[in-house]
Amino acid sequence: MKRTIKILLLLTVCFTCYSSLLQAQDVQRYSLEQLTDSALRHNHTLAIEEWRVKEKQAKIKEDEIKRGPSATLTGNYLHSFNLGEITIPANTLGPSNPGTDRSFTVGNRNNSSIGMVVYQPITQQPKIKTGLEVDKTDVKLTEKERFKASLQIKQATEQLYYLTLITQKRLEEAEAKLELDKSKLGDVENALLAGKTITTDKVGLQANIADQEQNILKLNIQVQDYIGDLITVTGINATSLALQDIEPTIQSLNSLDDYQNAAKSSNADLQIAELNKSKAILGIKASRQSNLPEFGFVGGYAHQYGNAIQPANNPFVGVNLKWNLQDIFSNKQITRQRQFQLKQAEENIVNTQQQVSNDIEKAYRKINETKALIAVSQKAFTYRKEELKIQEDKQAAGLNMKTDLLLTKSLLAKSEADVYSSQLSYLMAISDLKVLTGQ
Repeated sequence: MKRTIKILLLLTVCFTCYSSLLQAQDVQRYSLEQLTDSALRHNHTLAIEEWRVKEKQAKIKEDEIKRGPSATLTGNYLHSFNLGEITIPANTLGPSNPGTDRSFTVGNRNNSSIGMVVYQPITQQPKIKTGLEVDKTDVKLTEKERFKASLQIKQATEQLYYLTLITQKRLEEAEAKLELDKSKLGDVENALLAGKTITTDKVGLQANIADQEQNILKLNIQVQDYIGDLITVTGINATSLALQDIEPTIQSLNSLDDYQNAAKSSNADLQIAELNKSKAILGIKASRQSNLPEFGFVGGYAHQYGNAIQPANNPFVGVNLKWNLQDIFSNKQITRQRQFQLKQAEENIVNTQQQVSNDIEKAYRKINETKALIAVSQKAFTYRKEELKIQEDKQAAGLNMKTDLLLTKSLLAKSEADVYSSQLSYLMAISDLKVLTGQ
């Protein structure tokens, strides 16, 4: 019986270990590159921008059709219950109706007609051409907005990734502090039993432990929030994510002027502002072209049955002129509106240039500041590692207490978290600079 129980316990332990192994294998660790690629492929905002580009491209094809002739087919059928008559008085036609009036029924009870009219605009061609230029500008605008959205999505993914890793390091620091306070509490409880301390010391440590547990809970919630946002941004079908650790490297920077010059030609906001100015100029051009009368060639063919007066077949050609004189006055106000839009676009360009320039300076300055923080925090981390080695040697020789070792480990965890935080802050500043320069 005892042997059977031992076998069952052994099988239970093996099954538990195997299940834990399978769960560990199911957890896939994602790198930043994998998450960024997934975000660019599956993000719904970016998909909407791509469909907007296709919509604007279809608008170009629609307006290109308007440059050619338009053909209109017409057809109708009428059944008349009363037909008109023509009466010719007597002797009006000479010997053909002597002495009596003659009446003739006009038309047919069933009347039908079918025809086609073709119209080719002439004076509207410049305005249509300007409209096509506006459409092409809209396509470029939408493409730039899609490009901007892709940069923002990439940056959001990077920042969430870095913030998650930073918070996880802070969580490790908090857990080390909790372990230290619990060890101190154990020492105090032993001292209380020996009558070597007072109760207030114990209460203070219990309060510290409660604070640390609360801090750990908050950090865990924050990590889960960041991971939830990452899942939403990247479109990954998962309930949780495990992130790969990264080893940040310091990159060589160009001069500030190099980044400012790169932004002038590559910054998405500046390009969008310039395109809005071009669109405003085209709007002024189109409003002035609207003053021209609408003139074009018309031609077609008509066939009818039931009207004896009109010919059965009637091909025709001609010209068409339409000019709404009120447009001459209203277009002046439309032109003024478009000129005001142009002024707004020009002001927006200046404002965007200043904003981008300031943001580049901030990012560049932040990069240099975080580089200095990295150097200082790494120095502190090196000293803490040396201190831990000394405390471990003392522990092995019985020259210190467990709390001394745990305190050093807690301080080491804090310094490691500071190094990691400064390194990832550096990477976030690099990310901001790349977005501002359109990379």
